[in-house]
Amino acid sequence: MIHETLEIAIDYNSLGIKHDKSRATITTYIKDSYPNDQDKFNRPLIVIFPGGGYHHTSVREAEPIALKMLDYGFNAVIVRYSLMPNTYPCQLYEAAYAMHYVRTNASKWDVNPDNIVIAGFSAGGHVAGLLATKWNSKEVKPILNMLKCDNEFIKPNKLMLGYPVISSGEFAHRASFERLIYGGTKNELEGQKLVGIAGQDGDLTGGMVSGDRDYLYEELSLEKCVTSDTPKTFMWHTVTDASVPVNNSLLFAQALLANNIPFEYHVFPKGSHGLALGTKETASKNLGHYEPRVSIWTDMFKDFVMD
Repeated sequence: MIHETLEIAIDYNSLGIKHDKSRATITTYIKDSYPNDQDKFNRPLIVIFPGGGYHHTSVREAEPIALKMLDYGFNAVIVRYSLMPNTYPCQLYEAAYAMHYVRTNASKWDVNPDNIVIAGFSAGGHVAGLLATKWNSKEVKPILNMLKCDNEFIKPNKLMLGYPVISSGEFAHRASFERLIYGGTKNELEGQKLVGIAGQDGDLTGGMVSGDRDYLYEELSLEKCVTSDTPKTFMWHTVTDASVPVNNSLLFAQALLANNIPFEYHVFPKGSHGLALGTKETASKNLGHYEPRVSIWTDMFKDFVMD
């Protein structure tokens, strides 16, 4: 297996983006090929974006998901993207970089370059959705110039969203959007100097800076970003998700329907946020996030990928 972690080598300064010393990474889970003994598999590849509210990336939504994909005969990579205080568009650029990287290596990895799926959970679903809806927009032009490729090369073939952060409106997970747009929530930024965060300077004491980045709440609300170029989509959610209401995925489904995008959407009646596989393998302590009824989503997703 090719199992390695590499930094996403984006020169943020040259793109006019302030960024701290942390680096986004790609971790590969690529099955070995034996061309002298076996035919080519031409495997699908799943690009996984774990959730964590743009605050951290969940370990339960990372390697266990990749290993499950390997069980199905797929290859996988995990993208650990930039977190607070780093702001948009870092995460969109990193998703584009990851797509460029895996498609460049498709032949070497025995991957079908026309069956590369981006898969995100919670806030990771928002990152995946950003690329799925903006791969051919003017917003990716700077990273395309750096990568020296065209829009089609970073286009995901399919999209998977698990209990995704979608909307900045009534049903928003506000903390995710505040971290993405301003580098933190009001409480997280209270009393700090906004130097090197969101590219603005100012004293945050007494409240969060508002102003010319507020427009991004509208532009990053993904149900408003769906177009006829958005890839076919698989989604799942639970009705009782108290952190990211099911209305988020419902809004995205309605947008897909309005744009005639094929999609598959599963809503389970019970389960908390952040269920990952729903099995004991991805349960938190004391069997938190254990909901075996939802674990069938992976089998349904397998069929979606292979269709």
